[in-house]
Amino acid sequence: IGSKEKAQVLTGKTFVFTGVLKIFTRKEAQKLVEALGGRVSSSVSKKTAFLVTGESAGTKLTKALELGVAVLSEDDFLKTVPTN
Repeated sequence: IGSKEKAQVLTGKTFVFTGVLKIFTRKEAQKLVEALGGRVSSSVSKKTAFLVTGESAGTKLTKALELGVAVLSEDDFLKTVPTN
């Protein structure tokens, strides 16, 4: 993937993070999503594309499941986004 395509890979997708992340801080994960053209929100809605869950995920996970939002573990998130 060229750098231009890589930069746009998450365009139009909104991510929400919940629980304790082990690989990234939330700020690092947010910067990664934004660098790839995506958006990060603090709350789950029907516009959320992915909820990334860490340890001790709570009510955001429940809401995501109710709304049919795709739920990713932190490892799944890493497989979804190019990190280099």
